[in-house]
Amino acid sequence: MAGPFRILVVEDEPVIRELVRSLLTESECEVETASHAADGLKLAKTQTFDLVLLDVVLPPHGSIQLDGIAVCRMLRADPRTAKTPIYMLTAKAKKTDVEVAMKAGANGYIHKPFRGAELLDLVHQLKARPA
Repeated sequence: MAGPFRILVVEDEPVIRELVRSLLTESECEVETASHAADGLKLAKTQTFDLVLLDVVLPPHGSIQLDGIAVCRMLRADPRTAKTPIYMLTAKAKKTDVEVAMKAGANGYIHKPFRGAELLDLVHQLKARPA
C-alpha cells in the first residue's frame, strides 16, 4: 500500500472520537475527525480515505441536519467516495437500524460499546486486502 492508511471518523461524542483517534493512530493510521455531518462530508470530498467510520446519530450543524445514514448515501452517490469502505459505529443496534445502514451502502456495522480489538481487526483486514 502506498502511503499511510487514512481513516475518517465522523462522531459527535468527543470522548469516543478521541478514543477512536488515539487507538487508530497507535496502529500507525492517519486519522481525521469530524463532529458533524457537514464537516465529515467536506473532509470526505476533499481528501482521500481508506475507511470512513460513521456514527448514525449526528447533531445539527447550523441549518444542516443530516444523520449518518444520509451521509452514507451521499458518499455512495459521489464517484470520489463511492468505493471507500464505510462502517457505521453506533449505539443504534436494532436489526432494522442495521438493515437501513446496509441498504444505504454501509459495508459493516460496529455496535457501541465496541472493543478496541474489533476496530483494530477491521483496520488490519482492510490494510491487507489487495488494492
